[in-house]
Amino acid sequence: MTAVGIEPALSSEQLERAVRAAEAALLARQRDDGHWVFELEADATIPAEYILLEHYLDEIDQGLEDKIAVYLRRIQNEDGGWPLFYRGDSEISATVKAYYALKCAGDPIDAPHMRLARERVLALGGAARSNVFTRIALALFRQVPWRAVPVMPVEIMLLPRWFPFHLDKVSYWSRTVVVPLLILVALRPQARNPRRVDVQELFVTPPDAERGYMRAATPSPLGKFFLALDAVLRKLEPFFPKAVRGRAIAKAIGFTKTRLNGEDGLGAIFPAMANSVMAFDALEYAADHPDFAIAKRAVRKLIVRKDEEAYCQPCVSPIWDTALAVHALFESDSSEARAAVARANAWLEGRQVLGVVGDWAAQRPNVRPGGWAFQYWNDYYPDVDDTAVVAMALHREDPKKYREALQRAAEWIAGMQSKGGGWGAFDVNNDHYSLNHIPFADHGALLDPPTEDVAARCVGCLLQLGHSKDEPVVARGLEYLRRTQQADGSWFGRWGTNYIYGTWSALNAFVPLGGNAGDPSSVRRAVDYLLRFQQSDGGWGEDGGTYWNERRGLCKASTASQTAWALLGLMAAGEVANPAVARGIQFLVETQNGDGLWDEAWYTAVGFPRVFYLRYHGYRAFFPLMALARYRNLTERGETLGRYGF
Repeated sequence: MTAVGIEPALSSEQLERAVRAAEAALLARQRDDGHWVFELEADATIPAEYILLEHYLDEIDQGLEDKIAVYLRRIQNEDGGWPLFYRGDSEISATVKAYYALKCAGDPIDAPHMRLARERVLALGGAARSNVFTRIALALFRQVPWRAVPVMPVEIMLLPRWFPFHLDKVSYWSRTVVVPLLILVALRPQARNPRRVDVQELFVTPPDAERGYMRAATPSPLGKFFLALDAVLRKLEPFFPKAVRGRAIAKAIGFTKTRLNGEDGLGAIFPAMANSVMAFDALEYAADHPDFAIAKRAVRKLIVRKDEEAYCQPCVSPIWDTALAVHALFESDSSEARAAVARANAWLEGRQVLGVVGDWAAQRPNVRPGGWAFQYWNDYYPDVDDTAVVAMALHREDPKKYREALQRAAEWIAGMQSKGGGWGAFDVNNDHYSLNHIPFADHGALLDPPTEDVAARCVGCLLQLGHSKDEPVVARGLEYLRRTQQADGSWFGRWGTNYIYGTWSALNAFVPLGGNAGDPSSVRRAVDYLLRFQQSDGGWGEDGGTYWNERRGLCKASTASQTAWALLGLMAAGEVANPAVARGIQFLVETQNGDGLWDEAWYTAVGFPRVFYLRYHGYRAFFPLMALARYRNLTERGETLGRYGF
């Protein structure tokens, strides 16, 4: 795939300067022990929930809250609401939580931004139209009656695995969030709320008079059936035996404590961590109880403090950030980059989860651990996406040096394949779609089914590590990718926005097979898709709204990370000589800032489509460098893509 005689879009000096500036910016952010970790930003709900947590506990850090309030005001939409991603539509639940948090922090309700927020909530139907998680928070603060919340008996903990609903059948994030939440719903504690802040003004109908809290999660017959079942359970729940409830609470406590995960927190994600703190408080643990104390420390470690503002991250991403940085530096390929890669890979090797059999083993009891988590430590919940990217990074440096780690990673990835040939991120065969119809699942993020981007990463990794395309695991994975390609040639992006991310991911999987030669029809259609969506400025962009079918193809601006994905996808398909690639490279060089990075306020990643979006602050550092350096390597150094699956 050597590109001979290509006329580059820029002079060699311009391109090299851009690569070196981006490399220097990335190297400057490496930690002393070899890893990288960048900020990970979500929407208003997480920092708002942090303020509410402090008021729940009556442990208020006013200085911190003042800074978080500055952040919340800054990201407010002009119409008064708060969006799920940068310049997105105002969303009811995010707006209710942000308003409540600001009122707790001391903002007067007659302030212009509060008046606008209140008007936006009422225009969206009032706080009663909020999602389940928001209504639970309101119930804990006695703003709505508990009948506003779906029935979630803690006795769920005692159900057998064959039962239609079981915790093994939902995603890892649902499990870790729900279990401590079951304790809270069973005990129904009351937030201390020392300032007695209420938000009754956010309701169209007074909360006690409201009769429309409970709605079917979906308009389907199954959604209506589960709504009716909720009404039946609501009448039966008071008669559940107390002894059974006690055993169920004890099992929920045991689950939480076993997976508490030190200062990295339950599930290493904020909602689960915050719920564990409130659960321990509801259980009347002493303030100095080790579990209670460490749970609170874990939450506080997520705070990002700046001079004028602060916010709470949903989690941290050091494994992902470090692995992506390594791949970018392999492309930039200087002596400094190679030294940084060696230190980073040594750090990554030490983070492999080998001694803990996590929740994934419920479906794969005979598979040995061998994965990596997303966060510093999350041993019960490694994921195949991080594992594949880390394994490919170690393999690129020295397959022999990391032989044992790579063997265990490949074994675990292969063992985590779902029945249809794809991979979910954390669990196997986590596709019990009927559960999406229960009232609690109105957020639409209960499950972890196989997805195209994760499957592509796993296929690319196995191929890079030397597995044959004819091996059953790889062959099923390739068939899954062919089957899930969209009619327009794209692939859906579950963890990145959106079809650009999914298409880039899938094209990488074909590189070890020879790129375009690996699957000519699929690759050609994907190339045509990417070319159609290049913007007039030479870049690519895709809005978070594209997860709604009616907004498919929506682009509000070109971004550096999405442009890089498109370019890397095109180059993976053998299109390095295409003029569109040169234009995209020109866009990256022209938009690089004086720090060697790119300004990117847009959210280009996803926690849960339509529900929860992410802004990885590192994406503007990894991916543009990777694209620029790879273009240089192919056009000026006469290199080929090799057999790398990323």
